[in-house]
Amino acid sequence: MVFEFSLKTTKSNEFVNITGLVKDAVKRSGVENGMCVVFVPHTTAGVTINENADPNVVKDMLMELSKIVPEDKEYRHAEGNSSAHIKASMMGSNQTIIVENGELKMGVWQGIYFTEFDGPRQRKFFVKVM
Repeated sequence: MVFEFSLKTTKSNEFVNITGLVKDAVKRSGVENGMCVVFVPHTTAGVTINENADPNVVKDMLMELSKIVPEDKEYRHAEGNSSAHIKASMMGSNQTIIVENGELKMGVWQGIYFTEFDGPRQRKFFVKVM
């Protein structure tokens, strides 16, 4: 079963916590034991799993990503968003999570984040539960 979600990002670079939406998809799927894949069909956005208890972790990650891949380099891509493409590739376009007893098998501090690097934009992502 595949679920499609839409979201509106509000900043050029941000992490949007989508854990609740993914958990809801797992619940609605009725799958008790299996796998859940979260897929982002964009080349300037991605998905990652990291700490969701302290918002400073996300702030630190965005700060360091900006240092590693600055926006003001002399990139050759004509659209001017090469840094967004690079950051999205660093995050990846999908994450796979085990489903056990109808729940995502994640660490207590973990959250699933849609990662935006070329916003604000209207975006979507897919969740496949099997």
